[in-house]
Amino acid sequence: MSKEILNADHVTKIYGVGTKNPVTALNDVSLKMYEGDFICVMGPSGSGKSTFINNLSTIDVPTKGHVYINGKEVRKMGENEVGKFRYENLGFIFQEFNLLDSLTMSENIAVPLTLASKSIDEIKQRVQNIAEKLELVHLLDKYPGECSGGQRQRAAIARALVTNPKLIVADEPTGNLDSKNSHDLLSLFKNLNEKDGVSILMVTHDSMIASYSQKLLYIKDGQIEETVERGELSQTDYFHQIVDVNASESQKLFVD
Repeated sequence: MSKEILNADHVTKIYGVGTKNPVTALNDVSLKMYEGDFICVMGPSGSGKSTFINNLSTIDVPTKGHVYINGKEVRKMGENEVGKFRYENLGFIFQEFNLLDSLTMSENIAVPLTLASKSIDEIKQRVQNIAEKLELVHLLDKYPGECSGGQRQRAAIARALVTNPKLIVADEPTGNLDSKNSHDLLSLFKNLNEKDGVSILMVTHDSMIASYSQKLLYIKDGQIEETVERGELSQTDYFHQIVDVNASESQKLFVD
C-alpha cells in the first residue's frame, strides 16, 4: 500500500473568531493523500479552495481539526520547526510565480536550499540537476524580467522541486500562462507524478487542467460537495465528468 503523505482530519477554519461576524471558510473537511496521488480542487469563487490548500500545507493553521504531513502534526510544531519542515517536505507553485526580480533564475531556484542552510556545493549541484530536467540550464544566469512567462513558471517549478519534496502544492499554476505553456506545465506535472511518484495537490478553475489529475474535489461553501475519481476513464471522459459537475453546480444557482 502507498505511503500516506497527508491526513487532514476534520479541519475547520474560522476567520474573525471572537468577533460579531466570524466567517467559516472551511467547515469540517477531511482528506487523505498517498504517495503518487494527483488531486485537483475546484469550486466557485469564494468557496474556500485556497483556504483549503493553505490549511493543509502549513501556510495557514486550522481553527479546529488536525493536519498530519508524513505523520507529523503541523499544529504541534514551533514556528522554526514548521519552516524547516516546509523546506524539506513541500514544494509550492503559485499563479504569480513569486520570483525575486533582483536574483538570477539560478539564485531564485536555490532559495529553499539557501533557507535550509545547505552547502554551496550541494546547492549548485541540485540547481544544475533540476535545471537540466526542466530545460532551464541556458537561462540560469538570466533575471526573471529577461524571461518569458512559461520560462518563469518553469523556474518556479524548479524552485518547488529542488528540495525533492514529498508533496507539491499548486494554486492556479496556469493562471498566467497561454494554452501551450499550460499544456506543457501539466504534461510535466503528469510526468513527475507518474514517473517520480511526486504527489500533487492543485487548485484550478479550468476543467481541462483538472482533467490531468486522478481525482477531483469540488468545494462549495467551505465543504467538499462532490468527489470525482478518474479510475479507468480516458482523459476525455474524465474531462466531460468534470465539466458536468461544474455545470450542474452552476445550474443550482438558478433554481428558485
